[in-house]
Amino acid sequence: MAQFFEQYGALLAEGTWETLYMVAMTTLLSYVLGLPMGVALTVTKPGAIAAAPRFNWVFGWVVNILRSLPFLILMLFLTPFTRALVGSSIGETAALVPLAISAAPFVARMVEQSLEEVDGGVIEAAVCMGATRWQVITRVLLVESVPSLLRGLSICIITILGYTAITGSVGAGGLGNIAYRFGFQRYQKEVMYVVVVMIIIFVCVIQTAFDIAARRADKRSR
Repeated sequence: MAQFFEQYGALLAEGTWETLYMVAMTTLLSYVLGLPMGVALTVTKPGAIAAAPRFNWVFGWVVNILRSLPFLILMLFLTPFTRALVGSSIGETAALVPLAISAAPFVARMVEQSLEEVDGGVIEAAVCMGATRWQVITRVLLVESVPSLLRGLSICIITILGYTAITGSVGAGGLGNIAYRFGFQRYQKEVMYVVVVMIIIFVCVIQTAFDIAARRADKRSR
């Protein structure tokens, strides 16, 4: 074991850093895009505070279409756009473009689901007290749905972590790239096993941390 980490330790450390970089930046970018999308899907539904059924129907279909595209196909399709945007289609920074675009619709639906859990009576009370639409969104919908949003965030991060493994197979770097180059191409199974164990640990840590955060943020558990 000591010999293994002496040989591959630096490589695994670099791959871990690249994976964490891609996950963190993709999560940030996907929420910058996906959070407003999820809010728009929620508040424009029939009977909502900014009801716009036609817009909601069209926008909902756009989100569904984007969600239905397999990530690998979307990544290859976006290669010219990625190259034009960041100057390259290879590397962890280039991978952020397809990762964020693919994750944003998923985030939007997760946010929509979380916002719909807010009690309608709380929203009606805020409106009756003279709250504007913006105040209802920022001070009622988003605040009241924090526990659910945190649980959704954990699912999104874990999903993005899985996406980074796919980007690694096409030269984006990270643990997925190490598993592909050494575990698959060179038949070094021990490298594959270590990478799998590391990813499992990451998933368990992420899920546990956000479960704890969600419970602490849930006013019903106090």
